[in-house]
Amino acid sequence: MNWQSLVDNRQRFFWLLQIAGWIGYALVNYIGSKVFEMRDIYVFVILLNAYAGCLMTVPLRYIYRKIWNASPWVLMIVVFGASYITGTLWAVVQKFNLWEIYRHGYRPEEWFYYLQQGLDSVYIILCWSGLYFGVKYYQLLQSERQKALKATTMAHEAQLKMLRYQLNPHFLFNTLNAISTLILVKENKDANLMVARLSDFLRYTLNTDPIKKVPLEQELHALMLYLEIERVRFDERLKVNVDISEQAKEALVPSLILQPIIENAIKYAIAHLAQGGVIDIKAQVFANELLLEVGDNGPGTEILDGQLVNAQGVGVANTKDRLKTLYENNYSFVLSHNTPSGLKVNLRVPFEKAVKK
Repeated sequence: MNWQSLVDNRQRFFWLLQIAGWIGYALVNYIGSKVFEMRDIYVFVILLNAYAGCLMTVPLRYIYRKIWNASPWVLMIVVFGASYITGTLWAVVQKFNLWEIYRHGYRPEEWFYYLQQGLDSVYIILCWSGLYFGVKYYQLLQSERQKALKATTMAHEAQLKMLRYQLNPHFLFNTLNAISTLILVKENKDANLMVARLSDFLRYTLNTDPIKKVPLEQELHALMLYLEIERVRFDERLKVNVDISEQAKEALVPSLILQPIIENAIKYAIAHLAQGGVIDIKAQVFANELLLEVGDNGPGTEILDGQLVNAQGVGVANTKDRLKTLYENNYSFVLSHNTPSGLKVNLRVPFEKAVKK
């Protein structure tokens, strides 16, 4: 059982502190008895006093819980009043134990001795009350922090789901347009093949949790499903080169993080080349970071301050938003001109190794 779960269990936490606190009180008094060379029977008196204090402070807990939401003045009056009454009663018990067990009926003559012993007990009970309220406020603060963290996490997950699911209609719209075109030109065989591949790809996207990260090897499998759909349209005009290190294949990445980048490369580069084009996909691990690169040999486009000047669609913006949500500032997304032509996208994210099942 960890510390946080113990703090959250208020009943158990109270009894742990209650017993530990009064054991500590007994130890301090025992050490003091050794300093003043008290007889061994005094240890029994100490234990009785600590036991009495432990029992007599328990009702205070229920009193304070009843007035927890009262005004500050009511709280102060009840706390001081209850502490005074409890401390006085505890002082009476302590005197009884001391005089009847340790001193065999002895009574001091000085009146201030009675008053001093009573005030000492009241001070201790006041300290107990202060600690009680301090611990309660700490538990409330932790509870509010957990609620705020849970609310933030839920909002975070909702944003990720929205961004991931935004890709499906976007991609589906483009693919259905392609299927419609194939049907219009009476390429029914290719249209049927594209529908089958589309079904496989959408099944993968629906079975993948948009919140969880997936191994890059699994992500590449989804990319191949998508590229099979595009190959129905482009046939031999679309070529893909994949260069992924073995270590990079085990890295965890957001699901479908590369698909919109590949889709943009096909739409704005390969589709405009009469002889078709090439898409290069590379990944490696360096300095505990995963480096991803997607490049094409298309006509390219104008880039200003790392941004596409004539950016269209949601692919690039969606990818950036997902990376920002998942990694905050611990990532990079760089657009640059490819050599000798085309566009290149470089991603850098922390390397997280997938756990083998």
